[in-house]
Amino acid sequence: MKQCWLDIRGADGLKPALCQEAIHRGFDAIVADDPADLEGLPPTVTRVLLPGRGALPEQFGAADLVVVDPAAHGEPARLAQRHPGTRFGGYVEVTDADTLAAACASVTRDPCTVLRFADPTNIPLEIVLAAAADAHGLIITTVERAEEAPVHLGVLEHGPDGVMIAPAAPGEAGRLKDAVELRSPDLELSELTVTAITHAGMGERACVDTCTYLARDEGILVGSRAKALVLCVSETHPLPYMPTRPFRVNAGAIMSYTLADAEHTRYLSELRAGSIVLAVGVDGRTRPAVVGRVKIETRPLLSIDAVAEGGERVNVIVQDDWHVRILGPGGAVLNSTALKPGDKILGYLPQRERHVGYPIDELCYEQ
Repeated sequence: MKQCWLDIRGADGLKPALCQEAIHRGFDAIVADDPADLEGLPPTVTRVLLPGRGALPEQFGAADLVVVDPAAHGEPARLAQRHPGTRFGGYVEVTDADTLAAACASVTRDPCTVLRFADPTNIPLEIVLAAAADAHGLIITTVERAEEAPVHLGVLEHGPDGVMIAPAAPGEAGRLKDAVELRSPDLELSELTVTAITHAGMGERACVDTCTYLARDEGILVGSRAKALVLCVSETHPLPYMPTRPFRVNAGAIMSYTLADAEHTRYLSELRAGSIVLAVGVDGRTRPAVVGRVKIETRPLLSIDAVAEGGERVNVIVQDDWHVRILGPGGAVLNSTALKPGDKILGYLPQRERHVGYPIDELCYEQ
């Protein structure tokens, strides 16, 4: 789990409210430049002293960790020798090549490094993380707003160990915690039994092209009813006549539902470049996938009817062609045109109706 740090330096009269919010939301550390501000904080948070570039205070008070600017105060390792029993880390503002080199040295040497990047580019962070690949120190980066946290934490796929924010008002710390803890939950997929296959005539179908490589056992959930979806596989499996499209799911007719996340549905016709769909594996794992393009074209359509063990009726309408595939139990890849009554396919059965994509409890028949 990535860490969340609260920076109360300069917060003035807001300090008590900000600290209370951070403690309530389970922040990992509270950072101050005055040892007095760390007094009284509970042991559930790490009390971090991050003084300015002036002289270090004579006493560190209740600080569990003192983060210093090596250029102004000296290297943390030497300070630790002068102050036995006190943990020290480094703070570096990366503004140019020299400070980037200092940041790389700190993350390979010090038990903790707090970094601030001056420019709106992730390249310096990438370089620092690469330098720290075999190191074991904690790396924390500062963010201005909560919505920046997922970007930092996604750099080089794993990001730093945590992020630090200096909120302008209460509420921002909670938003940071929500952003850091956001996870795509697993879904409980169901085995469905095919009951009928019908040529459905002509209509528009949507190919959903994502901005990611989809796995061979991964696709998106599509269905004619919001409470009954079928797992359509990505075009990662070879076929004659054309190359694979590992970013694509030939998903279904344009009126079909799909999942934007574990709770909310979207019609395939609503998806645009930049939309989010939920990529789903045969084991139920999920992850958000950014849509790069949706191709809507007129094609022959095939209607697939199925039934769940509990009797729930399922339907999906897809392009009538053998390269459109459905996933079955164990990751079996099934050509839709070869399906027959009695075959088993995988699906998902949300328990609530939907209104403009939101789950809602109301009477609704979809047939």
